[in-house]
Amino acid sequence: MSTEKSFAKGSAAPGPVPDGKIRLYSMRFCPFAQRTRLVLAAKGIKHETMNINLKDKPEWFLKKNPLGLVPTLENPSGEVVYDSPITCEYLEEVYPEKKLLPPSPFGKAQQKMMLEHFSKVVPYFYKIPMGRKNGEDVSALEGELKEKFAKLNEDLVNKKTGFFGGDSITLIDYMMWPWFERLELMKLKHCLGGTPELKKWTERMSEDTAVKACMHSAETYKAFYKSYQEGKPDYDYGL
Repeated sequence: MSTEKSFAKGSAAPGPVPDGKIRLYSMRFCPFAQRTRLVLAAKGIKHETMNINLKDKPEWFLKKNPLGLVPTLENPSGEVVYDSPITCEYLEEVYPEKKLLPPSPFGKAQQKMMLEHFSKVVPYFYKIPMGRKNGEDVSALEGELKEKFAKLNEDLVNKKTGFFGGDSITLIDYMMWPWFERLELMKLKHCLGGTPELKKWTERMSEDTAVKACMHSAETYKAFYKSYQEGKPDYDYGL
């Protein structure tokens, strides 16, 4: 069973995951769930997606993941894994055909460290738009975000590579991408000023097949985030 429309409280629990597939519990506009969708697409993993209404979660979903968060994965054995870095690493181990992580322990550790650094950047994508909405002066926060972007730019300059893990896309690129995809939506694109290598990275990423398969149009994003800011998120917008 696969669905696009979101399941809410009171919906019937799905049956077992079919053999040969993995099930992703997701939300169409969630950047964290998009990380897992990108990995599924990049590795060509056979899967089905069930979207969850995060404002009115089904009881059966909370039994699978008591935190009630997406992404959550479930395999045919009924084993459940959640949290975006954990789900992505799990997929890398279970489906080794197309590797997205470097082979060496140090290379893997480097990606984890990069992800830890990036986790300090993510809050700005929420603080700045929310501050603006509340009529606050967000210039200092924008300045801090520009500094973070400058460090990412410097990282690419020092590595002399097109991507953060080397000359081809690796897991860390997919882990960072969802927020860059939303830069224009969040009116933060100007914060890329003075970061030419980072800009080139965003251009390269936007041409990737998995990225194209997992993105929404600017119009769809705007409509969803408008409903989200109004406190009535339309998880099924456009369906």
